Amino acid sequence: MSGAVSVRDAVAVAVNRAMPMRGAVSRDRAVSVSGVVSVGEAVSVSDALLEAVRAGRTSEVVGLLDGMTDPERRLCLPALKELRKELRVARWDAPSRKAYPTLHAAGAACHTGAAGTAAWITAADMRWSQASPAALLHVLGDREQDWLGNLAQRLADRPETAQVPYELMAGLVRLSGCPVPTTETYVVGWVEEIGSLWQRGDTVLQRLRQDPYTTELVPALFQIPDIGSRLDWLFGDGPDSWIDALAKLTEEGLLDRRAMIDACVARLLRGVAPADCRVFLRLLTALEPTSAEERERVTDWLALASHPASTVASHARTVLGSLALAGEITARQVAEMSAVVLFRTEKKLVRAQLVLLGKLLRRDPSSAAELLPAVAHAFGHEDTDVQERALKLVERYIGQADKAGPQTRAEVADAATQLSAGLRARASAALGLDASDLASQPYLELLPPAPEPSRLAPAPDSVVELAEEVGALLVSGDGDMGVFERVLDGLVRHTYLRQEELAEALKPAVARSWWMDTDRHYHSADEYFRRAPYGLEVVLAALLGRVRTSTLHKAHQHGPMDDPCVHTALSAAFNARLWEAAYRVRTDPMPFLLATPTWSSGHVEPDELVTRLGEYHRLGARPGEADFTQALLRVRRDDRAVSTAAAGRAAALGTAEGDRLARWLTSEGAATPTSTRHRSGERVLLELGGLDELDGLPGSIPPAFRRLGLPVGVSEARRYCPHYWNRVERQHWLAVVPGRREMVAARLVREVSTVAVEDTRGVAAVLPLIAEAAGEAGEAVHLCVAYGMGARHPEDRLSAVDALLVIAAQGQLDAEGLGRDLGQLVRQGAVKPLRLAESVRIAATTGAYATVWSILGAALPVLLAGPAADGSAPAARGMGELLAVAAECAERSGAHGDVEHLAQVAERSGSSRFVTQARRLRATLGQEVAA
Repeated sequence: MSGAVSVRDAVAVAVNRAMPMRGAVSRDRAVSVSGVVSVGEAVSVSDALLEAVRAGRTSEVVGLLDGMTDPERRLCLPALKELRKELRVARWDAPSRKAYPTLHAAGAACHTGAAGTAAWITAADMRWSQASPAALLHVLGDREQDWLGNLAQRLADRPETAQVPYELMAGLVRLSGCPVPTTETYVVGWVEEIGSLWQRGDTVLQRLRQDPYTTELVPALFQIPDIGSRLDWLFGDGPDSWIDALAKLTEEGLLDRRAMIDACVARLLRGVAPADCRVFLRLLTALEPTSAEERERVTDWLALASHPASTVASHARTVLGSLALAGEITARQVAEMSAVVLFRTEKKLVRAQLVLLGKLLRRDPSSAAELLPAVAHAFGHEDTDVQERALKLVERYIGQADKAGPQTRAEVADAATQLSAGLRARASAALGLDASDLASQPYLELLPPAPEPSRLAPAPDSVVELAEEVGALLVSGDGDMGVFERVLDGLVRHTYLRQEELAEALKPAVARSWWMDTDRHYHSADEYFRRAPYGLEVVLAALLGRVRTSTLHKAHQHGPMDDPCVHTALSAAFNARLWEAAYRVRTDPMPFLLATPTWSSGHVEPDELVTRLGEYHRLGARPGEADFTQALLRVRRDDRAVSTAAAGRAAALGTAEGDRLARWLTSEGAATPTSTRHRSGERVLLELGGLDELDGLPGSIPPAFRRLGLPVGVSEARRYCPHYWNRVERQHWLAVVPGRREMVAARLVREVSTVAVEDTRGVAAVLPLIAEAAGEAGEAVHLCVAYGMGARHPEDRLSAVDALLVIAAQGQLDAEGLGRDLGQLVRQGAVKPLRLAESVRIAATTGAYATVWSILGAALPVLLAGPAADGSAPAARGMGELLAVAAECAERSGAHGDVEHLAQVAERSGSSRFVTQARRLRATLGQEVAA
């Protein structure tokens, strides 16, 4: 044990300084006098150790461990494991929790195997109350050096989420003299240790120079996933940054220059994380590769030119461009690079590449045969300015290419079919083609198929299958209406038939729900479910006896406790049925739900509802008021023959509910309520009139449903309300009033507008659901789509485009109205032109060019009125892009006619994108220049 004792000598001084203890730990207590331990002595020592651990007396525990042999420590381990089990179930604020740090150290010391020690140290239940690294190093310091090295490697191999302290791993490496680990956990800890400059006042460069393991750990940096975010966050730029330090160490020769450059390039080739690209590109730039070093890596630069990060691709293009101008790469390699760069969407990169190609062609016209086919790759670019620049190069040098044979002209002619309609005539002349060779194919508008409702699957047959679906819904939080409704109906059905069996099957599925915790005060769940039913949770809690019947009765009778808002009418109706189902589960179970939809649209077939009422009558069951009212709102009445036949069957039942259904089926449907526009700052909002049809619902209407027929006022649409954060519930609102999507959209206009005005994220996800729903698409639906098309975030814009295309496929798109809405919102500042341009471009590229043109054709007169009135006023950012999309759509769809104010804009002087695209659109539409 001489090696171990010497290690203990080395540790003693450091630990006495690092650990506050009642007294210094001497070397004499660190070495056991005898290896023979009696049973009585072992029990006495174990009891003393356990008592000290429970009391959290760290210094006493360390002292007792210092005097123990390995057999004594092994005898203590079972008691420590029992204490650990006891603490696992203790409350976080329990006094016994103070034992965790001492238990952590004692357990680590009492394990005699490195694997067991590593597992104990990194245990998840001790992660937040660990012993200090100094204490652990002290109690482990008397082990053999090979054992300590083994432990260091095992700790370093743990995932970073294990939160192993770097000080502990580094201390074990120093004590054991083992090779330094290069795992993610160790390297990340080392990086963070280097970053703690405030503790010592030195610099990154000084620390790296002093660290004996810098040469081993720096290469490992390039292998760690997402290390760039840590380096960027900890150090950033500047003379004291990590980048600057590594560059200086490479310059000094401490780090191998060739290996550093190769590592940077390799990391950029395989990395796509923005922080990684940013950091390693900066490091590569700081290393300042020479022309010879860049020439050695031409293949790598060619690969990096297609990198997803535009900054990396731009750097690779710049390097290759410099080599090309210096004559260091061949024309074939330039053509290979150009094919990649010209395919990219970044206009700055594409234009820079065309400039480079122009310089190379001027210097060596004989290279045209190889370079012009690469230039032609720009013919398919979405920016017509780029197309025109590429065409100019072809016009200038196609004659030189002919000297090498006709192959080049044929390749360029094939690519010319991608040019915009306005440039094809020039291409035909330059290439000596007949105009019909590049003529466009007859235009065919492409729209997605209009969605058709599908029949919902019935409720699960067995309680086991039902419990599985309940568990899946609770875990995923999925708001799919069809799945939710069939599971809710299944809970009601199986409660009626086999409640005890169902409750037993549901326990594993809801075990993680907080209201299943029996240690909580019983009234907490009652307060929770009195505020809202929280989907299926209230029914499950009622089934399992976790909420009082009196609480359910109050909620069922009086509804929500929150202040009313614009969403309350829909939310209250949806929640009323859930509260009623939960209350009836406890008092008078129903055989099934009457309002479960037949179709994914939320509708119930009239004949099916009559059959359900007949079964209720046969069983002598009492329908729920909320459930029956919801069924009336969902029953389909658009087929008069079917409704009349079902009404006769319903009246023949001889029940009050049958008579009410018969009257409802034979009543006339009301028109969509009228809407009134109001301006609120930059927003346009809607007020919706009352729905008189709901006043005609036969019989008494539950209070929760009465609000549905009330007008929707602008003042009710508050920015913050309880429903703003519960975005799952709104997916069910369309099924509360199926066939009346305008009612739902009117209550969401203010909320959806935030994606454009306040740059919120995710609210527009409801737009595709509104578009796929049945009913008239009126002003509210179109206004919601308009706001979504101006959203800040791409996913919200994509949702709006999906909704737009679906409404168009249904034949319900009011293109002129939507265009005027967009024009007004842009003029008022609610929608930014550049965002709108991105949305309409996406919609157009799906094949809906005519649809998009019909919208923009109505929006442009509003948008161009200001610039036309003041010829010197600059156009808003993005207007040029918007006109480019309009011109593309007009060219592809063959649109003609006049657009008000377009001629005045096209006649403005200059060559800005706004003006050039206005001229292109005017030429496409065949407008005559005003005199």
